[in-house]
Amino acid sequence: MKINVMNIPEEGLNVQFFKDKTWAGQIFAEKENPGFSLDGIDVSATLKRIRQTLYLEGRLLTEVEMDCSRCLDAARLPISAPFKYILTPVQAERPEEQELSAEDLDFVYYQDDLIDLDPLITEQILLHIPMKVLCREDCRGLCPRCGINLNTNCCQCHEDRIDSRLTVLKKLKV
Repeated sequence: MKINVMNIPEEGLNVQFFKDKTWAGQIFAEKENPGFSLDGIDVSATLKRIRQTLYLEGRLLTEVEMDCSRCLDAARLPISAPFKYILTPVQAERPEEQELSAEDLDFVYYQDDLIDLDPLITEQILLHIPMKVLCREDCRGLCPRCGINLNTNCCQCHEDRIDSRLTVLKKLKV
């Protein structure tokens, strides 16, 4: 979603919109196998403008479907991500490569009096997806020997089965 900076009144602008599953599919299709799929994305935000500087504060709501890290079943994870950005116009004399300070990381730059919220939404989604997702807290995962899902079936593998070449080590006392 693109917004013209000049159309933002001094009292601020409330923005609410919905991005459907197709939008998310197009955005994340550019990445090789992102490992997740999204339902629609609800975004509500407030933009406030002081001269050319914009203050964006909002929240996005979505649900991510990924494979469980333990049992590989589908896991659905609701995401409610608050976000804040400070947007300023690009300065013309800015060098191509510039070392950023920690304070500079709070800023997002825009050009031609237009701000595009899509990259900011994409960034927030990626930041809020956990590295490992579980289908449930007590997920037992897969049997390391036979690969059966231990949440749905009992495994018949024996834990004490030892490779015959290592039986000599069993007699070793430490």
